[in-house]
Amino acid sequence: MITKTVNDSCVETVHIVRPNHLNGANRLFGGILMQWIDEVAGIVAKKHSMCNVTTAAVDNLTFLHGAYQNDMIVIKGRVTWVGSTSMEVCVDTYVETLKGKRDHINNAHFVMVALDENNQPVPVPRLKLQTEEEKLDWERSEQRRKIRAERKMNKLEGV
Repeated sequence: MITKTVNDSCVETVHIVRPNHLNGANRLFGGILMQWIDEVAGIVAKKHSMCNVTTAAVDNLTFLHGAYQNDMIVIKGRVTWVGSTSMEVCVDTYVETLKGKRDHINNAHFVMVALDENNQPVPVPRLKLQTEEEKLDWERSEQRRKIRAERKMNKLEGV
């Protein structure tokens, strides 16, 4: 089985907020940001799994602050956990000033599933954790995974 590091699949993208990205309050429309972060999560997962992927779940999509026209948006994604055919990808979004200061405006966790050419789940590479931060990310991902499983069970039971 192949093993990859977190750094092997990290992704960073940059967008400029344009007038067509704004909502009625002249802030970045949340749906546009959701599209951008889903794309980053997908690219991270593709790089890690080396195959096509699909978004299975989005957790903790948290809007911390708004963004406005001409803001530079930096979106960073990384794998934080892997299972047999799925992986969790954490995506953080920042507004970056012209001087390089980054203000955190959004955080999300995606569960992505690796797919073969017939859109069937396939095994993903193991994840080699190299830093204490990566180990902590893994532990937090395990906690989110348990919460997702409990939610799923509650829905199946009609709770």
